[in-house]
Amino acid sequence: MPKSRSPATQTATALQHYRSKRDFERTPEPEAAVRKRPGNARLFVVQKHEARRLHYDFRLELDGVLLSWAVPKGPSLDPKDKRMAVRTEDHPLAYADFEGTIPAGNYGAGTVIVWDHGRWMPLEDPHEGLRRGKLAFELQGHKLQGRWELVRMRKSDERQEAWLLFKQRDAAARARGTQDVLDALPDSVLGDGASTPPPAPVVAAPAAPMPRQLAPQLATLATALPESGQWGFEQKFDGYRLLARIEDGAPRLLTRNGHDWTDRMTALADELAACRIDSAWLDGEIVVAGADGTADFNALQNAFDRRRTQDIHYHLFDLPYFEGHDLRDVPLQARRDLLRQLLQAHGGAHLHFSEALGMGGRAAARLLLQKACAEGHEGLIAKRVDAPYCGARDTSWLKLKCQRRQEFVVGGYTVRSDDAQAVGSLILGVHDAQGSLQHAGSVGTGWNRAAARELLQQLRKLDCPAPPFEGGPRAAGRWSKAAQSPHWVRPRLVVEVAFAEWTPAGHIRHASFVAVRGDKAARTITRERPLAPAEVSAAEPAARSSRKKARDTQAPAPGLRVRLTHAERVIDASSGLTKADLAHFYDSIAEFLLPHLKARPVALVRGPKGVEGPLFFQKHGGAGIAGIRELDADLWPGHEPLLELATHQALLGAAQMNVIEFHTWNATTRRLEHPDRMVFDLDPGEGVTWPAIREAAVLTRTLLQELGLQSWLKTSGGKGLHLVVPIVARWSHDIVKGLSQAAVQHLARTIPSRFVAKSGPTNRVGRIFVDYLRNGEGATTVAAFSARARPGLGVSMPLDWDELPDLKSASQWTIANARDRLGSHPLQPWLALRPQTLGPAMKALGHNAEQSAAPVAQGKTRAGRR
Repeated sequence: MPKSRSPATQTATALQHYRSKRDFERTPEPEAAVRKRPGNARLFVVQKHEARRLHYDFRLELDGVLLSWAVPKGPSLDPKDKRMAVRTEDHPLAYADFEGTIPAGNYGAGTVIVWDHGRWMPLEDPHEGLRRGKLAFELQGHKLQGRWELVRMRKSDERQEAWLLFKQRDAAARARGTQDVLDALPDSVLGDGASTPPPAPVVAAPAAPMPRQLAPQLATLATALPESGQWGFEQKFDGYRLLARIEDGAPRLLTRNGHDWTDRMTALADELAACRIDSAWLDGEIVVAGADGTADFNALQNAFDRRRTQDIHYHLFDLPYFEGHDLRDVPLQARRDLLRQLLQAHGGAHLHFSEALGMGGRAAARLLLQKACAEGHEGLIAKRVDAPYCGARDTSWLKLKCQRRQEFVVGGYTVRSDDAQAVGSLILGVHDAQGSLQHAGSVGTGWNRAAARELLQQLRKLDCPAPPFEGGPRAAGRWSKAAQSPHWVRPRLVVEVAFAEWTPAGHIRHASFVAVRGDKAARTITRERPLAPAEVSAAEPAARSSRKKARDTQAPAPGLRVRLTHAERVIDASSGLTKADLAHFYDSIAEFLLPHLKARPVALVRGPKGVEGPLFFQKHGGAGIAGIRELDADLWPGHEPLLELATHQALLGAAQMNVIEFHTWNATTRRLEHPDRMVFDLDPGEGVTWPAIREAAVLTRTLLQELGLQSWLKTSGGKGLHLVVPIVARWSHDIVKGLSQAAVQHLARTIPSRFVAKSGPTNRVGRIFVDYLRNGEGATTVAAFSARARPGLGVSMPLDWDELPDLKSASQWTIANARDRLGSHPLQPWLALRPQTLGPAMKALGHNAEQSAAPVAQGKTRAGRR
């Protein structure tokens, strides 16, 4: 072994040492070849090697070869175990799949199996890490997951480098005393087929960049098939539609509305990551099987509610894009043939190919539907085998149902006469063609007592004074005579209901509740009207002409109450999110964000060319933004009028004018001179790890508690965390700023290794600046629930302190997944905190602001005294 090694080998000579040790006519090991694969996905493999002594070979793909370490005791999931890892020669990528026996007399003679296999992601520049002797990375394998480190020790032998391999502390770590992973899982993983390379495309399809977004094709409800066409039939799953986008080997799991659920199904994401797919879009349905083996929708919901998503299975039925090839114009049968090959190579315990139930026409569909209904399934999906993939609802995919069943919006409810804590019935609605909510009847059965109580808890948070249906009280007039008076709610909750028929008045009969549908937006719910076979045939010519247009442009969701220009403009290249995506986010989040904007001066961050273009910070001059209000100039004498954004329409008007971020003062317009909160912004310097930021938040909170102050927490949406302290609006901005500075200086003196009291990048290298400058007059902080003008479009999200240990980053929530987290009601940890006096804190810090603070009469403002 050379005395000095380069961090990463880059040419064919990299494997010279590997070749020199082997006679390839006598050993089955693969011959050496440097092979760089496209993309940034990197393979790792752990091979169990029964040589002269049992050991484990730990290998990481970099620059076309496998960097290798021999680990005598094997990897451990316990962070306390530091395992010796001796650097050996680089191996070819082909070695990752090698299993077999190296004959006696050859170098490394003995049996080799692939003990684990997957992808690794460096947490820093891997070349620099190897040079420095400290390589931090994340593994996504069958047996090894989470964050790990390799640290080089001082050399004791010039021929070899001694390193230590150990697990970092995270959710994948296991403490001593639990069963060792080497003993618990001793066998090869190749039996799962996970290590076979994916098949090359076998269909004629154009090479094309992967679409950043892809709208799913949706099936049209029909009573029967038309006479013409060749159809393939698949089971209609009773679950959630899910698209998987894999880029550079990393999967993202997206709902039909584009919400990112990857963090909610980490086991499924890990299984997809182990498939060695570099780039793809996969389409399918997630389900959980019930006691009888059929898909159980309630079991699926319970899996999410109880965070036990390891039981979820993903049934895949289409492959719109694969490894650099756009397959959307390829006939369905060819796409599915390729998907079958892919899953035969990679299908794991929870990844399945949705097998065809048969092919044919109307007669075959009738027989298969009868069979599906007899077996307790929801119905049947029929697809034209020669049709392309269209990102819209289309007549080339038809759904045939065993019973009438669809989603409804809940507009009201009654309470049980014998249980005031349980729902008695739900008052339902659907949207008409103009987007108005129309009364559609009610449902009063289908749930047990526990579910009825849970429904009531959800609905009480949505109470409103009047019916949300078109026509107001007249639309639900019969409820005024009901034994139980109705309670009206904001139309947010979506439920699925089975029923016998529609009445001529547009109400459902003999209804039975099925489940709450958290995956569908209320504004998209309309009455499903099944097409007759003749209507399907008549619609086909128009459908063919519109498929390409529908595939390439996804229409904005209905209900957006503003004219949006350039809606399709991508404002964040890293995620592909558009101006329309941001506007829809603010439309859906308005009820949460507006309470943080109302009655406070607001500053806007505008990005006309997206997050990577020039950004403009605007505190004054609201002309041109619909709904924004200029405040009285006397409120802040000597300055231009401030702005206030207090309505839903103003929020959407700001989105139309390319506003990305909203920042607010710490004081309200009623008492502008006297802030009602104090903010501590944890701003990490270069080299500060995320766990250190979390710990700094806890330390800052502890100091505040010792000063008699409680705080609530939110992410910044960028790199840090914000602690917000509600205070009595009594002291001036200068006093509050001075107190916060004194607290930060105390932190920096007490723990100088972690905190610094001076701003500036050079002052906080390896440390955290707790920014107290946010408390000065005119200073602003990004509002809770606001997006950030940074790659990824993170969101500043409030959270409970109990959630902090599991928080993965300050930008964990983005405009793509933040709305999903909130459910049907806002998280408001700040509501539990009353305004607090600063007197004890001033005394504890020796701050003399108490004497200089001049309390003012309740309700007076600067303008009022003028």
